[in-house]
Amino acid sequence: MSDQMGEARAYSRPKEDKIWTKDFIFIWLANFFIFLGFQMTLPTLPLYVKELGGSDQMVGIIVGIFTFSALLLRPFAGHALETKGRGFVYIIGLAIFVITMGIYGFLASIFLLGLVRVIQGAGWGFSTTAGGTIATDLIPPKRRGEGMGYFGLSGNIALAMGPSLGLSLVGIISFRDIFFICATLGLTALLLSLGIRYKKVEAPETQSKPARFDVLEKTALQPSILMFFITATFGGIATFLPLHALERNVEGITMYFLVYAIFLMFSRLFAGQIYDKKGHLYVFIPGALFIFSAMLLLAWLPSKTILLTAAALYGFGFGTVQPALQAWAVDRAEANRKGMANATFFSFFDLGIGVAAIFFGMLASNINYASIYIASSISILCSIIIYIYFYLKGKRQRSVI
Repeated sequence: MSDQMGEARAYSRPKEDKIWTKDFIFIWLANFFIFLGFQMTLPTLPLYVKELGGSDQMVGIIVGIFTFSALLLRPFAGHALETKGRGFVYIIGLAIFVITMGIYGFLASIFLLGLVRVIQGAGWGFSTTAGGTIATDLIPPKRRGEGMGYFGLSGNIALAMGPSLGLSLVGIISFRDIFFICATLGLTALLLSLGIRYKKVEAPETQSKPARFDVLEKTALQPSILMFFITATFGGIATFLPLHALERNVEGITMYFLVYAIFLMFSRLFAGQIYDKKGHLYVFIPGALFIFSAMLLLAWLPSKTILLTAAALYGFGFGTVQPALQAWAVDRAEANRKGMANATFFSFFDLGIGVAAIFFGMLASNINYASIYIASSISILCSIIIYIYFYLKGKRQRSVI
């Protein structure tokens, strides 16, 4: 009997290699609730802007200034994570998000909405940069791709529920009540964050004077640049797809987000493990091609069947690419630069959404909604070309060494 027990212990995974610890579950749940509140506003906020009298271009600006605000604050969040601590940055970011979300429903002008969006973007930049870094701290290094895939599921499940829930509530309750629900979800995340044991800030082994303009982690630049071109497509979907489907008289937009999230979650169950075992080559190219196909289908969009097919392709592709790129961004950074690596990654993440939202708003105003997804497909082609360049460059450097 004792031999059997010893054998069982030998085959069990060491405690230090476990992903699903209490702290990881707490950060997972906190991320779920903050993303659920955020995702509920993605399809409803453009409708709110329209109700306030805004144009398609104004919709793009309102979405874009949020992401640019988050972008500008992420480098400061990265530094604060390494100096003030993970918990300080995370809790401050969540608090800002909750307060600004609660204010949304009381705004009577687009100008005030834009102003509050700028403030909320700062809170979003702090909370998401900290959340990703906290998850990175808690995941065993040997299972980082797998663990980040699991962590990403929290946002994916929120995506499966949030947009559909938000759109379902439009017309049933007021926008003010919707935003109040979103603020309550953010408050739940804030309460959960108080129960997490955060990693203590560690000073680097060799003290060096920080660069004057230390706003990026150089080792994270390659995957971050690729993420920029990927998330440009996300900006077009989150901001304008409900309006595009309405213009084409295609039903099923609430189902789109559900199907997208289901396939995204499915891909994350194994994509991270493939990254850990074989590297990003076996993950990025297939995922990018799935997204490219989805963009072409959305530009065409003749029916509900095509809409849901595009949702499946996009979900599978994005769920394959995003956690792999984030793990890649963090893997090569020094221990005391993990926060800056996450800040760099999410800065480019935000930049892709923000630039695309503003650019796509101009396309929608001057051409049509279909042009948004043609431009998005071009963005994916650019990412594939750039990836091939990075890959071949790295291969040549390794052969020289």
